[in-house]
Amino acid sequence: MKKHCVDLNKTGQFSRFFLDYIENKGQLRPFYTHLPKLESFREAIATKKFSLENRDILHQTLQHQYDGVEISDSVVENIGSLLSEKTFTVTTGHQLNLFTGPLYFIYKLVSTINLAKKLAAAYPEYHFVPVYWMATEDHDFDEINYFKLDGKKHQWASDQKGAVGDFKLDGAFQALLKEVNFAPEVFREAYGSSKTLGEAVRKYVNGLFGEQGLVVVDGNDRALKTIFKQVIDSDLFDHAPFEQAQKASQELEQLGYKSQIFPREINFFYLENGLRERIERSGEEFQVLNSDIRFSAEEMKALIDSNPERFSPNVVLRPLYQEMILPNLAYLGGPAEVVYWLQLKGVFDNFRVPFPIVLPRNFALILDEPVLRKIEKLEWNTENVFGDFEIWKKSFVEQQATTDFTLSEEKEAISELLDKRGREAAGLEQSLGSAFQAGKVRSLKIIDQLASKLRKAEERKLQVELDRARAVLEFAAPGGTPQERVVNMMQFYLARPSLIDDLLACFDPLDFNMMVLEYR
Repeated sequence: MKKHCVDLNKTGQFSRFFLDYIENKGQLRPFYTHLPKLESFREAIATKKFSLENRDILHQTLQHQYDGVEISDSVVENIGSLLSEKTFTVTTGHQLNLFTGPLYFIYKLVSTINLAKKLAAAYPEYHFVPVYWMATEDHDFDEINYFKLDGKKHQWASDQKGAVGDFKLDGAFQALLKEVNFAPEVFREAYGSSKTLGEAVRKYVNGLFGEQGLVVVDGNDRALKTIFKQVIDSDLFDHAPFEQAQKASQELEQLGYKSQIFPREINFFYLENGLRERIERSGEEFQVLNSDIRFSAEEMKALIDSNPERFSPNVVLRPLYQEMILPNLAYLGGPAEVVYWLQLKGVFDNFRVPFPIVLPRNFALILDEPVLRKIEKLEWNTENVFGDFEIWKKSFVEQQATTDFTLSEEKEAISELLDKRGREAAGLEQSLGSAFQAGKVRSLKIIDQLASKLRKAEERKLQVELDRARAVLEFAAPGGTPQERVVNMMQFYLARPSLIDDLLACFDPLDFNMMVLEYR
């Protein structure tokens, strides 16, 4: 695999907010603690205080969560190492996409694993564990119930409700599994031996990345949420997280940056047996939306203490929850994730929790042999594959044209002639001047129509090249969306099982460029 790097500014895929962050623009400096670079980890290690008691809770929880899952020596070692004060984690999180969903999920995990390796080399006195945080509590099933392969959408239809991690792999799912009988064994074994979606995702992620020591954490856990009780109480009764996140959001908007997330006064869902609905306060009572469930203030206080697992944080508080239950130093996310963390530093400060280093995951575009041949015939460079087809087509046709199909000289000559004769005619009779101007407009429209016909003729002559360019750009961005956000890993993995090893060899989590990877 050959790698080329393209500046993110030249891809047209990233917001100014995100680019300003990775370029260390000064106006954003108050919204995070550490610069996104290797040298920042020394300070992050010094400020991350994680109690032995919480390490023990985390260790026991992971042992329980992995019960019945065959794991590698690397995973066993990493889970055991979490009991040591010398061990820290680096984390990414993602939804429970079917069969990994889009490629960028794989890119997140590879980036996180490689960051742990890079830190181990730079800080050999410490141990670093890569972590995948499963978004088992998410309830937006429509976002994860499909994957796309070779232009076809494979989908699981289910009427189950609540946290998707608890969804049973029902008859409809088994039918989907038969439909995708081409899937690698790692997926068929994971789904075939699991009762729930969360269980299956843990198994296939472990099957793909277990040898690299990647540890999978499910935050939907009573023991872990016990650590989070103070925040649950504060959010429901004092609304401190809302105030802090709202303040940062307003300050960022004053600088011209759009908010990515929108805090609420209460940032928790009520979670129980197929139900995940927002909690709202009405006077002295708390209500679970779209249900008949209500609590008095006293009952809510008691529930927080006795059943913290019933409270599921939204996007405003999930990052804080993560940092309170993990000895974590860095979070790796996509461009939207990276910038929404910047809305949350005040929330962390309010609870005296160190704000982690926020890093972008690696970004990549994979090009296979057929599309590379097309690129060579077009004589394109690497940056051309991120271009706009219509802009390129206009320039290309003008360069290759055998005629001046714009008819610009003719338009100018006719315009000058009719203007001149119109002035002369107006001297005879005023209305004739207007008639000549109207004639000019009609004449120029006719010339434009003829020019359009000439352009289309030139395009037909160049149809092979235009189709070739359109195919390349569609491969790089299907339907106008970047490849990594659409295409499933199996598009490349089925033909080249070394895909993950190749990505591990290519990715550098501290290189903030787009990687174009050539598969020949």
